[in-house]
Amino acid sequence: MKIRHVLIPFALLAACGLASAQTQIWRCGNTYTNDKAEAAAKGCKLVEGGNVTVVQGTKAYGSKGVNVVTAPQASAPRVDGNEQRARDAEARSILEAELKKAQARREELAREYNNGQPEKQGAEGKNYQKYLDRVAEMKAALERTDQDIAGLQRELARTSGNGTANSAGK
Repeated sequence: MKIRHVLIPFALLAACGLASAQTQIWRCGNTYTNDKAEAAAKGCKLVEGGNVTVVQGTKAYGSKGVNVVTAPQASAPRVDGNEQRARDAEARSILEAELKKAQARREELAREYNNGQPEKQGAEGKNYQKYLDRVAEMKAALERTDQDIAGLQRELARTSGNGTANSAGK
């Protein structure tokens, strides 16, 4: 028992010594070093406070004499023009169907929203905050639907050959 009590202070001193024996770290642009001579030569700045963790890896940028060569990738089989046009037409019809659904949903939401004055339901007559929460949710749903419609129209314009969407308006 006495030996254990004697060793505890030494263990604490050793732990404190390790904690205070951290080396200084300098930042040189996007790299770090703990070599004082290198830091002085490059004009690096001392990093103070906090811990620095540096993960060693390969340099992708800024390396001298490194040529990056990519192997040709195996490409998907080529599709003839008629098949690609059929795929594009199918994609366009799907987009147009989604646009029509989104526009119908928007009309339904706008009708329920009633320009920010929807009819009160059930307990909303007594609890005005519930009503305000439902109105805010309806407004957010309308805005999301408007964004969906705009995105679908952009995608239709992108997929059409001449850059204009041939779809029904709001």
